[in-house]
Amino acid sequence: MLTQPSHPGNIGAAARALKTMGLGTLALVRPRHFPHPDAEARASGALDILQRAEVHDSLAAALEGCVLAVAATSRQRELRHEMMDARAAARELLAQAASHPVAIVFGNETSGLSNEEAGLCQIWAGIPANPGYASLNLAAAVQVFAYELRMAMPESAPLRAPEFEPANHEQVERLYQHFEKTMVHAGFHDPANPKRLLPRLRRLLARARLETEEVNILRGFLKAVDKMRR
Repeated sequence: MLTQPSHPGNIGAAARALKTMGLGTLALVRPRHFPHPDAEARASGALDILQRAEVHDSLAAALEGCVLAVAATSRQRELRHEMMDARAAARELLAQAASHPVAIVFGNETSGLSNEEAGLCQIWAGIPANPGYASLNLAAAVQVFAYELRMAMPESAPLRAPEFEPANHEQVERLYQHFEKTMVHAGFHDPANPKRLLPRLRRLLARARLETEEVNILRGFLKAVDKMRR
């Protein structure tokens, strides 16, 4: 999943990187130029992936249905989510991919993922590289992650679905919004002076990797709290 890619050639090269590793799904969020001849030229045999590429107006819309999203980022941030390398992230993704949609999210070529975009992902993953020069071209980063996914795929035993139903992106987002609303009504959260409460709440929910039933329990509790304040 490429968010706001600037150069159409990188979109085509990313499609080629996916196809070489046996992957076939590409999603784009507000690409600057797409479709574009440069994308087709760089795809080099992966035009089918380009033609199937989904284009979305927002990252939240692109993540609908996903139960696990990995932010491809190595940038130091004030609030970090669960952080791992690309190889470990590939294993985590495949553990869910047997029965649910998952995603790897790559940022813009110039600025990478914003804090808000990265905050929509449960895991942040980086590529171990030369600390003195760790900058990778977007398509090269896609190739590394695609390779790690390929290597993590079991050769014989099929992937097994998780024992319990994981919550998807929309369910967790509705829980987050419900928490925010209830905290405001309870006087616990002041929107005029938010500090770091909401980003920390989002990080907590991401780290929890909630199941559907757990989301239902928490929302049921919040509804009970809401009724008490009426």
